[in-house]
Amino acid sequence: MTEEARKAGMHRLVLADEAATLRLAADIAAILKPGDIVALSGHLGSGKSFLARAILRTLADDPTLDAPSPTFTLVQSYDTPRGTVLHADLYRVRSPDELDDIGLIEDIEQLVTLVEWPDRAGTRLPAGRRLDILLDVDPDNPETGRIADLSGGVLWKQRLAIAVASRRLIDAAGWGEAKRDFMLGDASTRAYERLTRANGETSVLMISPPRPDGPPIRLGKPYSALAHLAENVEAFVAMDHGLRSLGYSAPEIFAEDLSTGLLLIEDLGGGGVLDAERQPIGERYEAAALLLADLHRHTLPAILPVAEGRDHAIPVYDRQALAIETELILEWYAPHIAGVTLPAVTQAEFGRIWNRLFDEILAAPTTWTLRDFHSPNLIWLEKREGLAKLGLIDFQDALLGHPAYDLASLGQDARVDVPASLELRLLAAYGAARRADTPDFALADFARAYAILGAQRTTKIAGIFARLDKRDGKPGYLKHLPRIEAYLRRNLEHPALAEMKGWYQQHMPKLFEAG
Repeated sequence: MTEEARKAGMHRLVLADEAATLRLAADIAAILKPGDIVALSGHLGSGKSFLARAILRTLADDPTLDAPSPTFTLVQSYDTPRGTVLHADLYRVRSPDELDDIGLIEDIEQLVTLVEWPDRAGTRLPAGRRLDILLDVDPDNPETGRIADLSGGVLWKQRLAIAVASRRLIDAAGWGEAKRDFMLGDASTRAYERLTRANGETSVLMISPPRPDGPPIRLGKPYSALAHLAENVEAFVAMDHGLRSLGYSAPEIFAEDLSTGLLLIEDLGGGGVLDAERQPIGERYEAAALLLADLHRHTLPAILPVAEGRDHAIPVYDRQALAIETELILEWYAPHIAGVTLPAVTQAEFGRIWNRLFDEILAAPTTWTLRDFHSPNLIWLEKREGLAKLGLIDFQDALLGHPAYDLASLGQDARVDVPASLELRLLAAYGAARRADTPDFALADFARAYAILGAQRTTKIAGIFARLDKRDGKPGYLKHLPRIEAYLRRNLEHPALAEMKGWYQQHMPKLFEAG
């Protein structure tokens, strides 16, 4: 393959045998979406039907699915757990106009379409959603080998690059024969797969491509830059190394492709800090608080190594980041949830009150702020001892910030109700542990900062959940809003937040009506 082809997004894969072709089929099937077109080209006997059938069987989750080549029927439809799939063989088509008669083009944006001999369709197959696979016999291994040249339209380029790089990483790490299963993602652009070997051993593929810049919103910077969100996977690698060096159970990294944003990491399992009714297990939450107290007693570096000659500088949780997060409630929650339009003078007053509160926070010494220290990201490892019992899996957006922030994340868990009694227990356990190491630790001052940062965080999350619904079409997060609103009200009861409480009561009274 030429250098020009590589730059154009083309990928060449050498498939040594049928097993390699089946793995390619599984990799492709895993990322197919309604509207996608897989166009299979190559001379007779190159393996188009074999690959199409393998993709179909994977989509149908049925390795024995009877999927004959539609040479005579031209189009065959299949209902699968992933939606309707069309398999077309256009070898006998003589004109693209015939596609209207066989129903291939109709509703194509709602279906997954596999097409053999796509050249017979002319320009009737939309180029942007099309993945082209050109198959040929491998001249160096003509008995079982095939060569597959893959190229994709505009909506395929990144997915294809990630799929090819993932396969190469997995194979190179010795996990090539493992079964791959998609795991639930999160509110970010990251995705995860669990890999399972025949002996039951598992690992996790973390897919975290470089973050694309959004539109500039202030000082010529997008929100992600202002809020100091990780731009690439290097931040995760650096923090992972740093946490493991302190004896904490961050996942071991088995293999990495930093440029694409891929990591093959240790699977810490599914044990969490919630019980069967999804209620907090007090002892495990307390163990998490004690881990934070242990972390905060260390003098921690601001720069961590990523790889040879590459370092990651941990950003500071500065005034700019704190402020831009609170403003999410003005932009999204106020109009979409509270039903109010706030004039500029009212928004300016909101910012002025917060700035005075941030003065207190920014005057304190900083530590590693992991930033999403709550139940979805905490794994309970029963067989480990001490602080290593708590697995940590989400820390790529870590900053240098106030130590109270992560404890507020834990004590005001966005996904589950943490009773006020448990929250006080966590504060007491943390305070006792800090005083044991630093006798002059001032718990009252810490509790004040905890309330301020708890209010800042819940203000931010209220805005984010409203944005996920309104902008991103993810209404599922709205079910958590009553909890977030209750936490915010709880924080606003602290005397340090009296002025902020007054602002909310005057300009977003709906927040208090809910309570």
